[in-house]
Amino acid sequence: MDLAPLTQLDPWRWMLPPRGGMGVPAVFVGSRRLLRDLEEAAARQAANVARLPGIVGACYVMPDAHSGYGFPIGGVAAFDPDQGGVVCAGGVGYDIACGVRTLATDLDARDLDPVMERLADRLFAAIPCGVGVGGGLALKDRDLDALLTGGAAWAVKRGFGEKADLERIEDRGTAPDALPDKVSPGARARLGSQVGTLGSGNHYLEVQRIEELFDARAAAVLGLFPGQTLVSVHCGSRGLGHQVATDFIDRMRREAQRHGLSLPDPELACAPIDSQPGRDYLGAMRAAVNCALANRQVIDHLVRRVLEEFFPGARPRLVCDVSHNTCREERLDVEGRARRLFVHRKGATRAWGPSHPGLTDAFRGLGQIMPVGGSMGAASYLLRGTDLSLERSLGSACHGAGRALSRSQALKRFKGRDVMEGLARRGVTLRAKGLRAVGEEAPGAYKDIEAVVEAAEQAGLAARVARLAPLACVKG
Repeated sequence: MDLAPLTQLDPWRWMLPPRGGMGVPAVFVGSRRLLRDLEEAAARQAANVARLPGIVGACYVMPDAHSGYGFPIGGVAAFDPDQGGVVCAGGVGYDIACGVRTLATDLDARDLDPVMERLADRLFAAIPCGVGVGGGLALKDRDLDALLTGGAAWAVKRGFGEKADLERIEDRGTAPDALPDKVSPGARARLGSQVGTLGSGNHYLEVQRIEELFDARAAAVLGLFPGQTLVSVHCGSRGLGHQVATDFIDRMRREAQRHGLSLPDPELACAPIDSQPGRDYLGAMRAAVNCALANRQVIDHLVRRVLEEFFPGARPRLVCDVSHNTCREERLDVEGRARRLFVHRKGATRAWGPSHPGLTDAFRGLGQIMPVGGSMGAASYLLRGTDLSLERSLGSACHGAGRALSRSQALKRFKGRDVMEGLARRGVTLRAKGLRAVGEEAPGAYKDIEAVVEAAEQAGLAARVARLAPLACVKG
């Protein structure tokens, strides 16, 4: 990315001033090196987002950003319905509410050494994964409506997990105001029996060890200790969420002219928040969020059962669950006044600080706890949100390492067999459906997680709690 047009706000934040129809600036978070390596396409996409009606503050671009569909992945933007603001299906993305859930156990990671291969086999067998794979819960329409309304809370009522889990999930496990009747029959059919399944692509289940703690107070509150075994699950709303996005991107594009919208990019298909397609999309998207929350809750239950087969005293418990691809209605102070805004976070995590009134009891006084995934061969992190993030990024932070290479580029550079052998030499046990997916998700296809986390922390968006080393990974 060419840095010449940017104004440097501080060593970790850079601004592209409004130009060419941009209503607000674009603010990029990252070191000079991270921004130089950012694709020009991602920068153009951020500028296009800043041209959408009703945007306020800025379009923010996180340090793990790369180009996506319309919005950059790692893009954050808020829209004011009182100023003609829009909701943009591409600004949420196809994998609605893709997110990460992290479980902690009372096990020292050394306890797993004798059984790691068998444990990886068992997890691979217990949690279905792969493109279009079902095998989880098969639901009738009435049950599906309840799931799309209740999210993780629905799953807990069905016996998947514990009520205490809900305090450690955003919105206590249920996206409010979901409208299951706005989810098309095609989207419902695509879900099939996929609840409780991992999916494919960059989705994973990873057994991890706490390598280092950075925040003694947060660790004590969360029950974390050096060498502890954790399990993180990264997945979303499966085929249902993808079809919701497909349906509404098509509808918004067809109806844009009727609502007086001139799109800077067809991939930024959107609708006024208070229009019928806008309200319908928000209702369907929230239903897809609940699908993702229920999916991770059921997978969590399956993981706990496997761990307890091997270690009856493992006592797995939820640390946190956060979603990345969402649009949420929030009240924020922007441009000197409190406003009702619709905040799009695509490949970005809500990073509310310790004093935010919207935190659940589990995180009050601590800040939102966020798992930030690395690559299969690199560390992951637990971060906590800061109060400064509201001012600097609409209360948002990075969600992972972020791709440095596209999947096609990765396949040209990395062979799945070589990646598996390299991981084995690093002590990482891998189970995957096929070698193609392994090549696509090679560690070398991702940015340096250390550089990404450093940028988020130095910019004031988040603070490190723990670094997690991978022990075993299950992929679709």
